[in-house]
Amino acid sequence: QVQLVESGGGLVQAGESLSLTCTASVRIYTMGWFRQAPGKEQEFVAAIDWSRNTAYEDSVKGRFIISRDLMLNTVYLQMNSLKPDDTAVYYCTAEASPVLSTTKGEYDYWGQGTQVTVSS
Repeated sequence: QVQLVESGGGLVQAGESLSLTCTASVRIYTMGWFRQAPGKEQEFVAAIDWSRNTAYEDSVKGRFIISRDLMLNTVYLQMNSLKPDDTAVYYCTAEASPVLSTTKGEYDYWGQGTQVTVSS
């Protein structure tokens, strides 16, 4: 069973930056982030595959950067120019296939979630 451990959430003001980190217990092909705001469905944020190809949700393009350290089995999400609409619980996720997917159902493993709150 793959375990994902997240860290880095918190409270920031609009326009500020925050970085999230997620470490997997094993080497795994694709890692990414989803988020869920209060009263809303969980949505894709960003993902990165083994070759470091990336995918982003449209509203975070140009503001968020996903990266990974293959040796440490770790993925990072650098979030810049944060907006109140970015407030959500952010979930790290991973899939055992090499497909760079934006669909929740394609992911096999999930972290416990970390809260990100952006005040206006």
